[in-house]
Amino acid sequence: MTAATKDWAALSDQLAQVLHLAVAPVAISFSDSAPRSVAPFGAPMSAPAEDGRSGRVPAGCVFWVRGAETTFSTAPEDHGNCSVGRVTHGLASLDEVAGNDDVAALLGSGWVSEEAVGQIPAVSTRPGSITYGPLRETPSDVDPDVVLLRVSGRQMMVLSDALPALSIEGKPQCHIVALAKEQQIPAASVGCALSRARTGMTPEEMTCALPAADLPEIVEAVTKAAEIDTTVAKYAAADARRFA
Repeated sequence: MTAATKDWAALSDQLAQVLHLAVAPVAISFSDSAPRSVAPFGAPMSAPAEDGRSGRVPAGCVFWVRGAETTFSTAPEDHGNCSVGRVTHGLASLDEVAGNDDVAALLGSGWVSEEAVGQIPAVSTRPGSITYGPLRETPSDVDPDVVLLRVSGRQMMVLSDALPALSIEGKPQCHIVALAKEQQIPAASVGCALSRARTGMTPEEMTCALPAADLPEIVEAVTKAAEIDTTVAKYAAADARRFA
């Protein structure tokens, strides 16, 4: 099944149903130019920071939140406020952002070391556009690269059971998109303080990035794992009634 023939709406609905997702799956697509069928993100550019950073949102991960609501395309400059996100999404090199104030703040606080920064996974080819939107509403001329889920601890449990190759990652949260796109592996993040402060995600939420090319097989595995977990949970609940 090629990207063009995948039933994204059905896959999205099944994922949302079996995992009981509170937020719809988000499709993330990297391309040389914006799809003709998709409108650009409409928020105004921010006033430049002292180091010149500017963007349409505080960080690229904010587009994940907006992308659960509507489909839109973004240009590289739209992501300009968060240096870390620009690097992970292939929009800038480490050398290009090294002198920015946000990088200095992260390094100076000890939040991340210079050695760790150099090892952060990143998209390998610089995109001319990144499109976000509800997976089930994916336009016919858009081929998603990554499917982003916002999940609870229980939902992450099911994903972990279903996907033996699932990589559990820490900060920065946005590098799981690069892992799913470049290495074609499902990757989850426990989140990071930087992203939580900018997106408003709740303390209970985590994220998981899935390679879109493998989504039919992933959905099948997740569905099977969820059914098994439900069977076991019903047994445990019935067994626990002996202690009531």
